[in-house]
Amino acid sequence: MSTSERLIESTRELLWERGYVGTSPKAILERAGAGQGSMYHHFKGKPDLALAAIRRTAEEMRATAAGVLDGPGTPYQRIEAYLRRERDVLRGCPVGRLTMDPDVIASAELRAPVDETLDWIRERIAGLVEEGKTQGQFAPSLDGGEIAAAVVATVQGGYVLARASGSPAAFDAGVRGLLSLLAPRPA
Repeated sequence: MSTSERLIESTRELLWERGYVGTSPKAILERAGAGQGSMYHHFKGKPDLALAAIRRTAEEMRATAAGVLDGPGTPYQRIEAYLRRERDVLRGCPVGRLTMDPDVIASAELRAPVDETLDWIRERIAGLVEEGKTQGQFAPSLDGGEIAAAVVATVQGGYVLARASGSPAAFDAGVRGLLSLLAPRPA
C-alpha cells in the first residue's frame, strides 16, 4: 500500500474513532507509519486529507448499500437486506457519525460527501418503494421519500441507541419494527 493510501486509511479510521478535532496530523502519521513530511507531500494539509478519507468512506458505504439495494429479490427483500446487512453497530456508522462532528458540518466541502451519500441512499430506497407500489407489494398510499427517510432514520438512530446502551439489541429492535410496518400486503 502506498504512503498516500496508508494516510487515507489511517485518517478514515481515526475520523471514525475520534472525529475531526481528535484526529491530529501526528496521530495520522503514527497510524500510517509515515514520515513527518509525507502528509504535506501528498496532501495540502489535514482538511485535504480528511476530505479524501471522507470521500473514500462515502464511496465504500454507497458500494456496500448498492450491493444489497441493487441485488436480487423484491423491493421489500432488498430493503430488508439493507436493514439486516452485517454492520459493526456498536462502532456506529462511519458516515453518519460525521454528522455529529461540528467541524465537518461547518465545512461545506467536508460535509458534501456525507450529504451526497445519505441523499443517494434515500433516493435508492425511495425508488424501491415506488417499484414495490407498482408491483402491488406496498400500499399505494406510501410515499417513497418518506419511507426512505424512515429507513435512514431507523438505521442512524439505531446506531445511536445501540452505542448508548452498549448493545446491538436496540438497533435490531428498530429494524424489526420498521420491517413489520413495511411488510408486503397480502395478495
